[in-house]
Amino acid sequence: MASAKPPGGRAATARKPLTPEQVVELATRHNLAELEIEQGGIRIRVVRERAPAAAAAPLRAEPASALPAEASADSHLVAIEAPMVGTFYRAPAPDAAPFVAEGDLVKEGQVLCVIEAMKLMNEIEAKAAGRIARVLVENAQPVEYGQPLFLLEPR
Repeated sequence: MASAKPPGGRAATARKPLTPEQVVELATRHNLAELEIEQGGIRIRVVRERAPAAAAAPLRAEPASALPAEASADSHLVAIEAPMVGTFYRAPAPDAAPFVAEGDLVKEGQVLCVIEAMKLMNEIEAKAAGRIARVLVENAQPVEYGQPLFLLEPR
């Protein structure tokens, strides 16, 4: 008795569905202008303006070089990184005050910013208590996965 295999000869395996953030990350990582995935009756479609290939390489290198020389010398500072690809916002609304500013003391779990990914606003929280030493990203700028957003001086 032959086993049922889909076209292409690979046996079907159960996989966890991709989250919207993972789909956006996949499209960004491979510099795709458009990506559509359908899983379990749910369709996720990402359409974005693709950067020219020549400009794509410096953008990937930018997060590491975005750290100022004086900050990299301060080994006690902790980088708070973007957990996803999206748009960085310092405030909960355009007319609201920023969540935090340089010099502010923050508690663990305090909201520092939001990242919009696929029209979802994701609150980014402090992983430790401390003082915001630097804000590394401008408001409403796109951010990459793992890009440093803040430098925190732990307390």
